[in-house]
Amino acid sequence: MEYVIDIQQLKKSYKKRKSNEIIDAVKGISLQVKKGEVVGLLGPNGAGKTTTIKMMCGLLLPNEGTVTINGIDMVKHRLKALRHISAVLEGNRNLYWRMTVRENMEYFSGNRGLSKKEISNKIDELLERLNLTQKANELVNSLSRGMQQKLSIAIAILADTEIIFLDEPTLGLDVEISYEIRNLLKEVAKEYNKTILLSSHDMPVVQEICERVVIINEGRIVTDDSVSNLLSLFDTKAYSFTLGTALSHQFLEEIKEHFIVQEGTNDSGQSIVTVTIQHSDDFYKVIEMFKEKNIVIEKVDRSIIDFEQVFMKIVKGEMVNEVAVSV
Repeated sequence: MEYVIDIQQLKKSYKKRKSNEIIDAVKGISLQVKKGEVVGLLGPNGAGKTTTIKMMCGLLLPNEGTVTINGIDMVKHRLKALRHISAVLEGNRNLYWRMTVRENMEYFSGNRGLSKKEISNKIDELLERLNLTQKANELVNSLSRGMQQKLSIAIAILADTEIIFLDEPTLGLDVEISYEIRNLLKEVAKEYNKTILLSSHDMPVVQEICERVVIINEGRIVTDDSVSNLLSLFDTKAYSFTLGTALSHQFLEEIKEHFIVQEGTNDSGQSIVTVTIQHSDDFYKVIEMFKEKNIVIEKVDRSIIDFEQVFMKIVKGEMVNEVAVSV
């Protein structure tokens, strides 16, 4: 199978200026991405994620390994490989701030073999779709951050490359604009069949947009799996029981012998016991234990794990052996 992004045994080291200590930032990363995939590239600060992305974009040379973009070696044929990549950079660094919205779109849509009329029609279509029509003749530096981010995505679409790199696409945006950008990115991936590589600390965006996530920690890939599978693997099946009866210390100790238990109270002063179980049948065992002690259960809530919790568990080293699989 031919991959649009193919990274093999990528390594990058730095030498500290003062101590001359060698820092291995990236330690033999291999990664393949198929056409049309939406992949999250994640990692804590200092994990090697940014260094990896820079090598993928030709901004840094690797010490060892190869980066191939659409069959083109990034090191040997950088400019040719870059023709297949568009980037939406954090802080909208890919925009010309002293040009208007339309001028930016016209500039970045050049050299694509389209006539001026075709380019103009395509720009008008995107302006309307992204609610930017009224801003078309305004300077980019006068736009809100959300509007600038929409423009960056429009330009990536106009460039008509196979691959789009997204660097923190929702950083600093309010909830409403972040929601719009999230929906827009899903549409771009689906309708234009683009390969999207997303780098973000906004885990709800990652969970909603990405089919697959690659997590880098300490210079290595520690996880490469689908979002759905990771959520399933880390689903702890925790249930919170709101009780109408006071609990005895003896009963709490008894239930703790079988399950992981956390105690608390709600705003009304009622006891809340959260029980983490391993198997579905255990839920009914917990219910029976309450019944045997004549403890009234007024409400049961299941705690649902989100992807941010999954990410934190992985970078802390929990269950790495089970999730560090290649897809």
